[in-house]
Amino acid sequence: MSVLGFDIGNENCVIAAVKHRGVDVLLNDESKRETPGIVCFGEKQRFLGSAGAASAMMNPKSTVSQVKKLIGRRFKEPDVQNELKRLPFESSESPNGGILIKLKYKGETHTFTPVQIMGMLFAHLKDIAEKNLELPVKDCVIGVPSYFTDLQRREYLNAAAIAGLKPLKLIHDCTATALGYGIYKTDFSNGGTTYVAFVDIGHCDTQVSIVSFETGHMRVLSHAFDSSLGGRDFDEVLFSYFAAQFKDQYKIDVYSNLRACIRLRAACEKLKKVLSANAEAPLNIECLMDEKDVKGFIKREEFEKLASGLLERIAVPCKKALADAGLHVDKIQSVEVVGSGSRIPAITKLLQSLFKREPSRKLNASECVACGCALQCAILSPVFRVREYEVQDSIPFSIGIASDEGPICTASNPNGILFPKGQPIPSVKVLTFQRSSSFRLEVFYANPDELPAGVSSKISCSTIGPFQAPHNENTRVKVKVKLNIHGVVTVVSAMLIGHVDDSVTKDKTRPGMGKTVSEGVKVGSMDENVDRDFKSSHPSADGAMKDKAGRRLEILVSENVYGGMTGAELSKAQEREVQLAQQDRTIEQTKEKKNALESYVYEMRNKLFNTYRGFATERERDSISRSLQETEEWLYEDGDDETENTYTSKLEDLKKLVDPIENRYKDGEARAQAARDLVHCIVDYRMSADSLPTREKELIYNECNKAEEWLREKSKQQDFTPKNADPVLWSSEIRSRTEDLKTKCKHITSRGKASPYSEDKKSTKSSSRG
Repeated sequence: MSVLGFDIGNENCVIAAVKHRGVDVLLNDESKRETPGIVCFGEKQRFLGSAGAASAMMNPKSTVSQVKKLIGRRFKEPDVQNELKRLPFESSESPNGGILIKLKYKGETHTFTPVQIMGMLFAHLKDIAEKNLELPVKDCVIGVPSYFTDLQRREYLNAAAIAGLKPLKLIHDCTATALGYGIYKTDFSNGGTTYVAFVDIGHCDTQVSIVSFETGHMRVLSHAFDSSLGGRDFDEVLFSYFAAQFKDQYKIDVYSNLRACIRLRAACEKLKKVLSANAEAPLNIECLMDEKDVKGFIKREEFEKLASGLLERIAVPCKKALADAGLHVDKIQSVEVVGSGSRIPAITKLLQSLFKREPSRKLNASECVACGCALQCAILSPVFRVREYEVQDSIPFSIGIASDEGPICTASNPNGILFPKGQPIPSVKVLTFQRSSSFRLEVFYANPDELPAGVSSKISCSTIGPFQAPHNENTRVKVKVKLNIHGVVTVVSAMLIGHVDDSVTKDKTRPGMGKTVSEGVKVGSMDENVDRDFKSSHPSADGAMKDKAGRRLEILVSENVYGGMTGAELSKAQEREVQLAQQDRTIEQTKEKKNALESYVYEMRNKLFNTYRGFATERERDSISRSLQETEEWLYEDGDDETENTYTSKLEDLKKLVDPIENRYKDGEARAQAARDLVHCIVDYRMSADSLPTREKELIYNECNKAEEWLREKSKQQDFTPKNADPVLWSSEIRSRTEDLKTKCKHITSRGKASPYSEDKKSTKSSSRG
C-alpha cells in the first residue's frame, strides 16, 4: 500500500512518501523535488510537469498553468475573470456556469474543464510516484487551502478519481504543516498548552492558522486567509514597474506580446529572490521584443514602497486568525512562516511587529505541506505504525441547512446554522422532521462574508423521497447530515420512523421544521440508537428498508451539487484520460523507435569502417553503407513523421544486413573463451578420473580425448577461415560440446562411485575361493 502526500501548489507540486525510515520527497524525471503544475498540449501529445514547462514558450496558448485557482469556480466570478486575463489560453463559460478551457490538439480545438486538467496533473504525479516507489500507487492524502469551498473540495476528489487515485483525506495546508511540526517536536510542556501561529504565504494565496499543541494532540483553533494575495502579486508589482519603464525608455509595449510577458514575469520572479538577499538588483533581458535588449535596476527600498499595499494586506488574516481563536498575541509562543512567497524581508519585519516575536523558519518552506500530508496518510493507513497523534481540524465556514419552509432552527442553533464556523472535521448531525411525503433540503454557507469574494453561498440540494406515510404526529423522518473527513457536507441517509420516543421530540419546533435529535449527542459522533436503527433494517418487497416491526423505513436520498460533476460526467472524463494517456505513450514509443533507428545508423556507420572492418567483405561494406545512407536521408525527409511499426521495420531490415558481420566479430572473443572453458573442463575430468576404478577411468579418458581431438581439428579449420567469412566453428558449438562432455563424465563418475569394489578385487576374491 502506498502512503503518499500531495501538495498541489499553484505553481509547483511536491510529492512526499512515508517509508520505514521516515518521510522522503520524491524526485521527478529531472531529479528535482518540485514539479511544475503545467499541462501543455503539443500537436500530437501532452507534455506534463517539467516537460510542460519546457514546451510552454513554444506553445503558450496551448499551455495551462495555475489551474488550482480555476477549479470549482464560476466563469463569471470577478476573481476568475482576473485570473483568466493572466493566462494565455482561450476560455468560455460552460452550460452549468463553470469554466471551459480551449486548446489546440491534433489539429482541432478541444475543450477541457479545470477538473480534467487537474486530473491530468494528478495522473502525472502518480506516474512519478510509481516510478520512484516501483509499485502501484492509489491511496494518498492531498493538501487543500483552508478557503476551498465544498465544490472545490469535491472537484479535487473528482480530479484524483480521474487519475486513479483514492484520497483518504483532504487536509488543510496549514493543518498538514502543523502536523509535521507537532509530531516531531518533543519539548512541548506537559503541564500546559502551546499555541503556535502558522503563516503560509504561497504563490497565489496567504493562509494563517492558530494551532494548540499538547503531548500527542493538536487542535486547529482558527483558519484565516486572503485567497488572492501571494508571491506572484509581488512579482506583478515588479512586472508593472518595468513594463512602464521599458515603454518610456525603449518604446515597447510588453503587454502586447504574449511571449515578452512570460519572459518578463519570469525575470521579475528571479529579481524578487535576488532582492531578498541584496539591497539592490539589476534586470537584463536579451531580445525581449522587437529585437531590443532591455536593462533595468531597482533597490529593495523602492520595491518595498511599491508593494506597501500588499504588505498591509498580509496583516489582515493574521489579526483575524488571532481574533477567531480568542487569543491575545502574548499567548502565541511561536510563529512558523512557510510558503514560496514568504522569503521577502519586509514580510518578516511585518510579522515580527505583529506577533511581537521573531518569526521562525524551522520548517522546509516548500515541502512541509507534502510531508505533513504523507504523515497523515500514514496515520490513516493500516500498513504503517505511527506514534499515536490526534489531529483535530475545523471548518472555516458556517454551514446552514434549510427545508422547503425555510432555515432549520434548533434549540442550540436558532440561526439555522447546522455546522458553525470552527466545527471539528469530521462531524455528524441527525435532524428529525415531521413529514409524510417527499421534501427537499438545501445546504448553504450561512455567512457569505466568510467566503472569498464572489463565491456562491449555495452548496447542494437533496431530495428526501419519494415516500408516503400516514400524516400523524407519530410519523417522523430522521435525516443524517455529515461533514466528512474531506470537509464536504452531504445528506448521507434518511429514515422514516413510525413511533418516536417522547423524550426525543419533547423540544418541539414549528411544524415542518427540523431539529437535532438530542442535545446530548457529541459533535463528531452519532446517536447510538439511530445508528442501530440503520444497521438492523432489511429490504422490504418494494425495495425500501424496514425493521422487523415494520416501523422504520430507509428513504432514498438524491443529491444535486450545484456546479458539480455527475457520475456519468466523471466516468466520461476517466475514459478520456485513459485515451489521452494511451496517445501519449504511443507517441513516446514512436519517438523511442525513431531515435533507436537514428542511433543505429550513426553507430553502425562508425563501426563498419573501424571495429567491424576486417569482418566484412568489400561488397558487404558497400551494401550496408548504401543502406545506412538511404535510411538517414529518409529519416530527415519522408520519414520524419512515421508510425512506430515503420521505424521498427526499417531497423529490422538494417539489422538483417549488419547482424552477420556483428556476429562474426562478437563470436571471435566468445569462441576463444568457450575453447578455454572446454580445455579446463577436459583437464579437470582427467584429474578427477585418477580416483575412479580402472574401467570408469578409461571411459572418462576416452571421452576427454575425443573432445580434445574435436576441438583441435575444428580450431585448425577455423584458423584457415578468413575473418570476413562465417566461422566454421561457432562458440555455441564449443559450449554445446562442453555440456555434452560434462553430462557423459558425470554419468560415468556416478556409476563408478556406486560400485564398492574394482574389477581387479572382484577377480582376486573369486580365485581365492577356488
